[in-house]
This record gives sequence, C-alpha cells and structure tokens, in this order.
Amino acid sequence: MRRLGLLAAAGTIALVLGVAVPARALIVFDPNNYVQNVLTAARELQQINNQITSLQNEAQMLINQARNLANLPYSSLQQLQSSIQRTQQLLSQAQRIAYDVQQIDRAFSTSYAPVTGSQSSQLLITNAQSRWQNTYAATQDALRVQAGIVGNLDTNRIQTSALVSSSQGASGALQATQAGNQILALSAQQLADLTAVITAQSRAQSLEAAQRAAAQDQGREQLRRFLTPGQGYQSQDVRMFHQ
Repeated sequence: MRRLGLLAAAGTIALVLGVAVPARALIVFDPNNYVQNVLTAARELQQINNQITSLQNEAQMLINQARNLANLPYSSLQQLQSSIQRTQQLLSQAQRIAYDVQQIDRAFSTSYAPVTGSQSSQLLITNAQSRWQNTYAATQDALRVQAGIVGNLDTNRIQTSALVSSSQGASGALQATQAGNQILALSAQQLADLTAVITAQSRAQSLEAAQRAAAQDQGREQLRRFLTPGQGYQSQDVRMFHQ
C-alpha cells in the first residue's frame, strides 16, 4: 500500500509539472476485482476450516471406537473359579454314600432293604449301625459344605464391589458389557453355592428319614421274633470282671 501511495503521488506530481509518465508505471485499482479476490480467499479459508473440523470429528470418532473396544482392566474370573472349585471339592468329599446313583442303589438294596425273617440278629444290628453312620457322616458333610459357602461370602462381597465400581467407571460399551457379564457370572456362582448347600442338607435329611423308616421296619421284625414262641429272649450266664 505504501508503494502504491508513492506511485500515485509521483503520478500526481508529474501531471502537475507536465512530466510524461510511462504507461507501465501507472497502477489501476479495480474494486470489483479486489472484492472477488477477497470472496474467493474467504471461501477457500472456510473450506480449510471445514476440512479441519471434519478431521477433528473423525479423530474423535476413532477415539470413541477405541474406548468402546477397550477391554475391562479388571477380571474376577480367577476368584470365581476358585470359589466354585472349593465348593466342588467339598461335595466330592462326601463320606460313605456319596452323590452316586450306583452307591445309593447298592445301599438301599442292603442296609436299607426291608427286613426279612431269614436275616440274623447280628445282621440286623450291623445294618442299623451302618445306617446310623451314614446319617452321621451326611450331617457332617452338610455342615462342612455350609462352612465352605460361608467362607466364600467375603470373597463374593469383594468381587461384587470391584465389579460395580468397574461398571460405573467403564469408558466404553465393551467394558460396561464385560463388567455386566462378570456380575452375572458372580450371581451364577452364588446360585451354585446355594444349590450345593441345599443338596448337602437334603442328602442328610433324606438319609435320616431312610434311617427312621428302616429302624421302624427292623423294630417290627424284632418284636415279631420276640413274641414268636421259641424265638423270644433267653437268659444266659454272663461273667463280669473276668470271673
């Protein structure tokens, strides 16, 4: 602009003094052309801004996709598997009549079978003792399973708190989904513990009921034998204190 001003001033002076100025030294300002150039530059600048905004949006979209695909940094799988293994181990340690169909059928065909007149008194006593031992062992097994489930409660509490915190702080859809899946797995593990407790308790109750039924049947047979002539009680000499 300064140069244009100097040239314009020089031209004015030359005209006043009557000095001839060459044609190539004169600069003509075209307002219309200037306006068009400014509008073109503004449009190009707007296009550049639009491109920058588009690139920023694409970059943010990639960042969001990366967050949605990010894995949850916390996993409770190992703790859940350990709890399930402890419960399974307790169930597998069931004494005497375990959770096995063949063992149950064999026991109910022998010590729990209906009493017959051909069975000796010693066999009746042996079967009664075996039934009592089965009930005693089943009660102990049920208590051990219950103790194991109670031991899992503290672990479940810690895992629940950690998973809820992870779900609330999830940065994307995948992390939220994974946290939800782990919470469902924890619920399934707790349901499995509850099933184990009910199963062990039901086993003890079933064996106790079977013991009572067998004892009633055996009592009737022993009463029949006692009342049958020739099979009742007979006195015998008993020595005490090695006399």
